[in-house]
Amino acid sequence: MSSQKLPFDVTRARRAGARLAAVQALYEMEQTDKSARATVREFMEDRLGLGPDGAPIEDADPDLFKSIVNAVVEHQARIDNAILARLAEGWKLTRLDATMRALMRAAGAEFIVHQELSDAVILDEYVSLAHDFFDEPDAKFANALLQNVGRDLRA
Repeated sequence: MSSQKLPFDVTRARRAGARLAAVQALYEMEQTDKSARATVREFMEDRLGLGPDGAPIEDADPDLFKSIVNAVVEHQARIDNAILARLAEGWKLTRLDATMRALMRAAGAEFIVHQELSDAVILDEYVSLAHDFFDEPDAKFANALLQNVGRDLRA
């Protein structure tokens, strides 16, 4: 890629693609017990930039993709504890849909490692992803949970 600055809408689309790919990679890691390194390598080789239907989307930002996946691995206990603290009493993380868990963990990682991004930007990006995967009540649940988890992780 050349060093020239990309237009904002292209940069934003590449970041959205990276977030989608990170959620997909985290889901796959949980389902297959594959390592982060193997999963990241596989995504970098043949899947980065494909939408949920397998069709190409705007190229995903590989650095953001890797940073999210690696941050989830590095901070998973902290992220999972923050999510658990905001679920109804007695709920376990396994009660959440696997895709919802992956989405929550990816967002949690960004709240921790991407301090340069506002809570609103992270929230907007992941709630938008929630709408891609879930119906309205679940997307609203994701929104409420992420607001609180983000606040807790940045406190």
